Amino acid sequence: MIAGPLMVALLGIVVYRYGYVRVQAELKTINEDQVISMKTLEKYIALIFEKPELEKKLVSLTEKRKTDDAKLIEGQTPSLVAAALQDTLNGIVKGRGGTITSERVGKAEDLGKFKVITVSMDVTLPDVSALSDVLSSIETRTPSLVVKELDVRVRDFRNPKELMVKMDVSAMTGGQSVASPTKGEKPLPSPGQSEKPLPSPAQTQPATPKEAAVE
Repeated sequence: MIAGPLMVALLGIVVYRYGYVRVQAELKTINEDQVISMKTLEKYIALIFEKPELEKKLVSLTEKRKTDDAKLIEGQTPSLVAAALQDTLNGIVKGRGGTITSERVGKAEDLGKFKVITVSMDVTLPDVSALSDVLSSIETRTPSLVVKELDVRVRDFRNPKELMVKMDVSAMTGGQSVASPTKGEKPLPSPGQSEKPLPSPAQTQPATPKEAAVE
């Protein structure tokens, strides 16, 4: 008589432990998976709705990058950048009737991930109007050029028209590594090194005893 109820009780325990409890655990796992799946789905839906806005931002950033890159002078090495800067300045000065008596390339300066290349020039210009045109052309040009220093003097005080101009013009380029000179190639002179002025007719003229600064 006792064995019957005992077997029923044991059977109930087995059913509860391996039936009900196991089913509840599986249901809990399924519910947790559903919650995770819903959260993931919500994220994907949010990304889908944000895609047009993200594409607009990407286009805007791409255009901004192109605009910023256009302000830099291209060149694989600072030497090539300096040569391009010299050619540009030569064209600007000579296009306004000026004469370059000497030009020098300074040492490249690091500015974050960029490098600053500076060219120093001694220039003779016919008048103040030509100087104004040269400065305007330099500072409104793309790639961007900056006149860092400017010194203007009258060549002949008795005839204050022709000007003698010293100026330092800088441009930025990407942060290339400075290449070592190849065999037979001379490095660019720095401001502290000996400088050899470019020959021009102005050098054959006698220097005036006194130069007055333009006010």
